[in-house]
Amino acid sequence: MLNTKIIGNKIVKARKETNMSQAQLAELLFISPQAIGKWERGESIPDLITFNRLAEILGVDLNYFSENFQSSTSETKSDEYPEKPAIQLPSEKQDKKPKWNMSLGNWIDADFSGLKNLHEKFGSSNMQRCKFIGSDLSGLILKSNHVDACDFSRSDISNSHFHNSHLVNNLFKDCSLNETEFSGSHIKSCDFSGADFTGTVIKSSSFQKNTITSVTLNRTSFNATDICDMVFEGTIEDCSFENCTFSKVTFQNSKLINTFFKSRRLKNIVFIDCQADRMTYEFLKNGKADVSGITLLTS
Repeated sequence: MLNTKIIGNKIVKARKETNMSQAQLAELLFISPQAIGKWERGESIPDLITFNRLAEILGVDLNYFSENFQSSTSETKSDEYPEKPAIQLPSEKQDKKPKWNMSLGNWIDADFSGLKNLHEKFGSSNMQRCKFIGSDLSGLILKSNHVDACDFSRSDISNSHFHNSHLVNNLFKDCSLNETEFSGSHIKSCDFSGADFTGTVIKSSSFQKNTITSVTLNRTSFNATDICDMVFEGTIEDCSFENCTFSKVTFQNSKLINTFFKSRRLKNIVFIDCQADRMTYEFLKNGKADVSGITLLTS
């Protein structure tokens, strides 16, 4: 039988080590802070699926929650057969680039502007008011991160993956987000002005109160995402909004071309001075959207 008190204490310890509040952890898990409080007091425990996600967010192994878990240390290695250093050729040394591992960190008011060669090492970190202006963050994997009030302006974040992350009040002005994927993430009150969303995928996430003025939306996909308090403007081409929920969403002065809409909540979208091709218009009409603010594009 699991000891709920021990599990609760371990959750408290891991949460505090990542400098995360109960409310922040609850938001990443899409549950109430009261549920976190019950776990930590030993009044209840998470289910198995939530345990897995909790371990990812807190940056611990699932075995960490076991009553008999002990941290492994280098002292357990035998000295009888010491490891031999790897042989490295001179040419390898010349071509080798630095690789930074910034995972499991607590970064506050740090300036990493112009950062390069991160090579995917940035998971389970807490970042507040940090600067990454003009950085090369392409190919990055940010998993279970809490990112608040950071500045990524003019950075290349293409071909990256934000997974189970909490992104609030950040600046992504003039960023390249080409082919980047946001999944299971909470994205709120971020400024994406001038950003390039070509080929970007946003799925199973919340996308709320973000600024997307003068952005490029081409082959951009919103799937199973909660879109709230948003205004879309400009040309939207070859995009899709599938199985999304909409609340206080407006398309204004937009040109919608070959864009797919499939949702039961299209009635909640307002269209003002928009244009659409025949295919997009029919998608919206079939979904019971109010198309009175849309005129058909002529071929």
